[in-house]
Amino acid sequence: MLSYFYIAHGCHKQGRSLFQVNRLTFSVFLSIFLVSLLCNSFLRICLIHPSTILKQNGGHIKFQYIILVSSSLNDRDQSLFLSTDEGATFQKQLITFFVETLIFHPKEEDKVVAYTKESKVYLSTDLGKKWTLLQERATKDRVFWAVAGVDGEPDLIHMEIQDLSGGFRYVTCQSQNCSDRTPTIPFASSIDHNSLTVQDDYIFFKATTANRTKYYVSYRRNEFVLMKLPKYALPKDLQIISTDENEVFVAVQEWYQTDTYNLYQSDPQGVYYSIVLENVRSTKQPEENVLIDILEVRGVKGVFLANQKIDGKVTTLITYNKGRDWDYLTPPAIDMNGKPTNCKPPDCHLHLHLRWADNPYVSGTVHTKDTAPGLIMGAGNLGSQLVEYKEEMYITSDCGNTWRQVFEEEHHILYLDHGGVIVAIKDTSIPLKILKFSIDEGHTWSTHNFTSTSVFVDGLLSEPGDETLVMTVFGHISFRSDWELVKVDFRPSFPRQCTEDDYDYWNLTNLQGNHCIMGQQRSFRKRKTTSWCIKGQSFTSVLTSSVCKCSSSDFFCDYGFERSAPSKSEARKCFANFWFNPDLPPEDCVLGQAYTSSPGYRKVVSNVCEGGVDLQRYVFQHQCPLTAPRGLRVSIKGETVAVKPGEDVTFVVRQEQGDVVNTKYLVDLGDGFKAVYVNLTVTGEPIRHRYENPGIYRVFVKAENAAGHEETVLFVQVNSPLRALHLEVVPVIGVNQEVNLTAILLPQNPNLTVFYWWIGNNLQPLLSLDNFLVTQFSETGEVRVTVQASCGNSMLQDSKVIRVLDQFQVLPLKFTKHLDMYNPNIPEWREDIGLVVTRLLSEETNIPEETLLTVVKPGLPTTADLHVLLPSPKPKRKRSVPSDKRITAIKQALNAHNISFFLRGGFWVLVTLRDTDSDSQRIGGGGGYWALIVLFLICLFAIGAFILYKFKRKLPGRTVYAQMHNEKEQEMTSPVNHSEDTQNIIQGNHSGVVLSINSREMHSYLVS
Repeated sequence: MLSYFYIAHGCHKQGRSLFQVNRLTFSVFLSIFLVSLLCNSFLRICLIHPSTILKQNGGHIKFQYIILVSSSLNDRDQSLFLSTDEGATFQKQLITFFVETLIFHPKEEDKVVAYTKESKVYLSTDLGKKWTLLQERATKDRVFWAVAGVDGEPDLIHMEIQDLSGGFRYVTCQSQNCSDRTPTIPFASSIDHNSLTVQDDYIFFKATTANRTKYYVSYRRNEFVLMKLPKYALPKDLQIISTDENEVFVAVQEWYQTDTYNLYQSDPQGVYYSIVLENVRSTKQPEENVLIDILEVRGVKGVFLANQKIDGKVTTLITYNKGRDWDYLTPPAIDMNGKPTNCKPPDCHLHLHLRWADNPYVSGTVHTKDTAPGLIMGAGNLGSQLVEYKEEMYITSDCGNTWRQVFEEEHHILYLDHGGVIVAIKDTSIPLKILKFSIDEGHTWSTHNFTSTSVFVDGLLSEPGDETLVMTVFGHISFRSDWELVKVDFRPSFPRQCTEDDYDYWNLTNLQGNHCIMGQQRSFRKRKTTSWCIKGQSFTSVLTSSVCKCSSSDFFCDYGFERSAPSKSEARKCFANFWFNPDLPPEDCVLGQAYTSSPGYRKVVSNVCEGGVDLQRYVFQHQCPLTAPRGLRVSIKGETVAVKPGEDVTFVVRQEQGDVVNTKYLVDLGDGFKAVYVNLTVTGEPIRHRYENPGIYRVFVKAENAAGHEETVLFVQVNSPLRALHLEVVPVIGVNQEVNLTAILLPQNPNLTVFYWWIGNNLQPLLSLDNFLVTQFSETGEVRVTVQASCGNSMLQDSKVIRVLDQFQVLPLKFTKHLDMYNPNIPEWREDIGLVVTRLLSEETNIPEETLLTVVKPGLPTTADLHVLLPSPKPKRKRSVPSDKRITAIKQALNAHNISFFLRGGFWVLVTLRDTDSDSQRIGGGGGYWALIVLFLICLFAIGAFILYKFKRKLPGRTVYAQMHNEKEQEMTSPVNHSEDTQNIIQGNHSGVVLSINSREMHSYLVS
């Protein structure tokens, strides 16, 4: 099998070694060894800038084809160094792109795919000499070669790419014609970014629609189906842990979890999942990466370690049967010094840190190896829970049954010769020159000075091949020095090859002492502690294996079932969860086919037990009945419910349960279109339609067969984008007086537009479906009113300022009829007319222009209101009119026909007072209640004054006072009482009302 890896150049900066490893499938030592050939030094080599990428050409340690990728110093060019003679010679090859990742073909040595920093994918079929662009906008680390024995075409490439709309797709193509033909799209819809995974027999990805994420799987390249987790798992995240032996291990973060995941195991197809362990600890890493504390022990199938976090306490568990049963680690009775540990279950156990190493050239906190079964070495502590700062080293040689402490501090570990030699170097930031090694599985340790000068250790490397006894320690003396490589050869310590007499054996058992694990008894060979010999290449660890009879411990709970709580009286049984009915047919059950009802148990695929207990014997076969449709849903492609008139709309009908082959679907799109479909959800054929007119349309779908029916409804909003919005308000209003805020909109979309009203600085808007809002203001000052109109995907805004005053006066005005002929009924025109009238009145009466405000009303006939405001407290102009004479002066100017302006067509428009009879009702709308109260108080005061005058005349003082007061009051109220014309004046607060606008006036305004 071909393998390959990457290693970055060995430069040092600020005391840290910079590495970038993309993939590692065999020992890193060979890469440094090959670079040493270029530098003609073995013990001390100069690692130059090239990133090294090597490719093993099958067979036993034969590395014929090698690619070195140079690091660009000027970001303008990059080169490949190619070797076809095991590194004896190299040929420089210029390339026009910057390599980020190289992906070699698993079988054909000359084919390689390059992923660039610009997200492009290139292909070379001659080991990097010529390159062809395959695809643009690909996702990093989401490009995969075909899996041998699973994909039909050996040159197939799986990719996740970004389409022109910005979404992401899963595509495949043949490497020979990928650039010439449109790629195949195995899944029609978009998928989530960075979610595609091709691993062994399975392909995974996730897709999010309408804020709901669904996870899909394809087994052996069959169609994609939903992964079936327990109904109420409601996953926030899902991580693939393992796909070994035809089943999937996944870690799922459910809706209630924050720093833990639940572990699930699947059926062979990867579709149905059952829980095996809850609350496995997780840690967030940079770039949204997640580390989950679970480790598969290499060398013995079915053994996992996991850290469980409950109520803040972290404890380490081990399973020997792929998660069916979990136990705590047994603590050692004595420590490394022979003293009692005083750690006894159930209050005290051994706990291990399950961290991956940041440095790829050193082991993690727990070290296992395929060629050293049963040998586990890790850092942890004894106690009731895992302690982060305690990293004592423990070792087991019987796969976790018995443990021994070997060091008080964490060490980097390297296994040589199938675990026959264990090398350990302390994990520290200070320079070292001593390493420790053991040849008896950690029972005794020796020390060795591997260098005369202390070095900062960067990593431990072994030569390729599991039988090697040669290792390399590489590091640096100072932060600015070159790398120092020191070779340590243990071969002289072993004078001969091992024979059968040099081996002993051990039996695999779990912590309860059971020898039948995963349906078989297994025995492994190990070298005797008294034998000093080399195991060598021909060593095999598995001695014997025999099949066991099945027992209840060989069966898991099936999908929809969970094990009961532990009980001393009886074994833990599997019971159906409340949401699951095992007797119901599956969702894809078709009339005429058969299905089996689960008894609640299933056996793991990799369990090879035979005979004995069979908890699956109660499986019954049933004929699929005709089932009524359930879970019917209709949606618009793109998950929207608002479209434009004339836009193409694609309806998609889905049905989650029930028969689909013998079901008819009645579709009513709400605008007169009706049709009946058969096999609508089977074929996945979309319904394409187009709405021509705005409105709300009720889309109705009914699925019906002989067993029953299901209905669903979708309301579709068809509206044109908003083009214009204008806020109509009275610019001046009295305190506590109602004011009508009106939003004029084009086009009109009744019942389809939502209006958001912001009053002043309030961040919480008022919402309405009407285009007007009636409100009032309790304080004087300027208030900004803002309205936003939202319809579909379009939104407009307008804003106005309203002046809230205690006192002002209003004179109703009218114009000669010629003005109506040229009234376009738009805001700008009305504002200009108002400014002209205000200016003319100010010039005629010498009243300051800032105290006059003319508001022309929308609609026909053209009318206006003149607002006379109180003057500001500023020095008066020499010829300005006193405040108590302004109304009289304005009235005289209007009655004398002195206010007029020129209009197109040769007409002069005359401005006069408007009769009040027709306006009295309108003006009293908002402030009529207060006007009646004021009028009543005035009448009451007048009656009181009359009574005082009539019956208290003998009191001179009171008579004079009442007379003077009456004269003063008469003078103050004279503008509204002297004549009939002065009834046009409304003194005090005024209720501002915007008149309704008919469709003709609105259209003429908005179109202009």
